[in-house]
Amino acid sequence: MPNNQFKKSELYSFITGKASTAISRRLQKNFKLAGIEITIEQWSVLYHLWKEDGISQQQLCDATFRDKPSITRLVDNLEKLKLVKRVASKDDRRMNRIYITAEAQELQVLTMELANQTLNEALEGVTNGQVEIAKEVLQQVYENLK
Repeated sequence: MPNNQFKKSELYSFITGKASTAISRRLQKNFKLAGIEITIEQWSVLYHLWKEDGISQQQLCDATFRDKPSITRLVDNLEKLKLVKRVASKDDRRMNRIYITAEAQELQVLTMELANQTLNEALEGVTNGQVEIAKEVLQQVYENLK
């Protein structure tokens, strides 16, 4: 017997990211209030580059779950903002590696603080146990569908 205690519309709305969208909107608002003029999508690319600078655009696609045209557009816009630079790979001329600039490095501490603040706002009144259960459930849903 299927385990579908939720109405389909409730489960669909949850899985498709109602909470994620609300967090993204709040983080975007917090960025704007702090005078940081980047989008959440751009920040997600920077986040992965802060973890591992110099990865390829394909690796950024994989890390952010975005398609190639989306990553190309995001990297183009980040380049215009002087936050990243493309460097042709020494091993494969068809591939570019993406590096953060000093300007992007300066954003890391403040944006991570704002992200933590936003998550704290989002998780107010939620126990650590509830967070762990939610993580386990969402991970299982992901594993079932990947």
